[in-house]
Amino acid sequence: MARITVVNSNIHTSTVIGVTCAILVVVFLVQPLGITKIASTYAPIVILWLLFNLTFGIYNIATYDASVFKAFSPYFAGHFLEANGRSGWLQLGGIILAFTGVETLFADVGAFSRRAVQISWLCFAYPCLLFSYIGQAAHISVVPSAYANPFYLTVPPGMLYPSLVVAILACIVASQATITGAFQLLAQIMKLSYFPQIELVHTSKKFYGQIYIPLANWIMMIGTVIVAAVFNNTTALGEAYGSCVILVTFLTTCMVAVVALIVWRLPFYVVLPVFSIFALWDGMFLSAALTKVPHGAWVTLMIAAALSAIFILWRYGKEQQWRSEATDDIPLSQTVQVESDGDTSTLRLQSAYGGNVLSRTQGFGIFFDKTGNPSYTPAVFLHFVQKFQAMQDVTVFFHLRPLSLPSVDPADRFTVMRCYAHGSERKKRAIPNCYRLVVRHGYTDEVITPNLGLLVFDQIRKFLVEQQRSIGVRPFERSGQLASELQTLEDAYSQRVVYIVGKEQLRIKKGTNIFRRLALMVFLWIRDQTRTKVQSLNVRVDRLVEVGFVKDI
Repeated sequence: MARITVVNSNIHTSTVIGVTCAILVVVFLVQPLGITKIASTYAPIVILWLLFNLTFGIYNIATYDASVFKAFSPYFAGHFLEANGRSGWLQLGGIILAFTGVETLFADVGAFSRRAVQISWLCFAYPCLLFSYIGQAAHISVVPSAYANPFYLTVPPGMLYPSLVVAILACIVASQATITGAFQLLAQIMKLSYFPQIELVHTSKKFYGQIYIPLANWIMMIGTVIVAAVFNNTTALGEAYGSCVILVTFLTTCMVAVVALIVWRLPFYVVLPVFSIFALWDGMFLSAALTKVPHGAWVTLMIAAALSAIFILWRYGKEQQWRSEATDDIPLSQTVQVESDGDTSTLRLQSAYGGNVLSRTQGFGIFFDKTGNPSYTPAVFLHFVQKFQAMQDVTVFFHLRPLSLPSVDPADRFTVMRCYAHGSERKKRAIPNCYRLVVRHGYTDEVITPNLGLLVFDQIRKFLVEQQRSIGVRPFERSGQLASELQTLEDAYSQRVVYIVGKEQLRIKKGTNIFRRLALMVFLWIRDQTRTKVQSLNVRVDRLVEVGFVKDI
């Protein structure tokens, strides 16, 4: 917004900052509408802005000095640094602003396909930007005073006001790109378990990468408004942003080299020369940019350090949690056993868990299984039977498996299987009236509803009916057993449906050293603030049971 002073230098700084903050707030407020709706408005602005850059560049090249094309030769870049020494090196920090604008175009590429990015960049965006910068160089070579504001002072006659309007709109688009890029990056970080699972909303039924994260949106809104108000000039903001961008570029170069060696398995002597060229190039710009740390770049470095600390701390805490939870990864055959007594079967806990007989309680029990491993005992079920020495007439281990799709066809959504109390094939024996239901769902499918019990009942009943049909040629007594199971299922559902969820509490082991204890305390505090609450489940509260258990980390 400070560009508006090009038109009227008498505009007060406070006015510029106020308008800037107001525009930022509006941009963040429209995020819940989704990228698809926003992009339909922003795309023409970007196209118009790039066309402006292209035509202005061609005009300046034709009008002033077409010999600037000689700058494509590396000789002149090397000669410039040799002739100007330290001064030329420091001037590289000013050139970084050319990188920042280009980098913003790549901020939300996760929302588009690889081919779309390649075509739009190589065939349109890159040529437009290239001609723009070449044209500005041609103008400045003849009119050096235009260096003060290269874009606005090099526009053709009569195009200042139109370019100002389009430029302000393009800045809004750049802000939008950065915001959506942050959403996509945070979503990937959450998948890698470097950040707690917070609410994430998919705004498109077609594109998986188009998302909205409410908490991140409001935090970024507050942060950007504060930064814009405190810095109050685009120079300091540019230095802060430019240093961040070139640091990302340098780190990307290093990571690509690592990927080439480890993932692509390219020989070291092939990777090293290519890496050296790009690392030397990026390193020159990075070293020049770091001289601006005291003038504003420290802000982005401080934010990056704080976020990195949170990511590393959360991952460390999760690894400790997983190590502790691994003790509950117990095969179902080592938890319970089935004992036959004539026509009846008794379910008993294994001796390691007391060896008590499990009594039957009336009803239909749905245990929310977090891991969904068909071989293991759900932790919530293990702690439930240990505490109450009982299980429902019908028990279902219910697991949700999200997929990167808008929706999953109902025919492919549900998988039902029996649960077995013995692992070997020879002794394999099904636990009476105990099933495992896995639900594959897309991000637009709503599975947890007040009618969840009816959904589970229908799927178990369908499973039993299909089994009965499949054994039509088998002895009659086996068919009678399935009929009995159907009757038990219907009776249990008619009695009551109970949803059982686990609430795992973590505590720090005694004797933990002070530094590890502090890190885990912070992890546990963040975990408590961000974990999903049981009351958020969209089921009847009077049918919800929470089983708490404690694990040491």
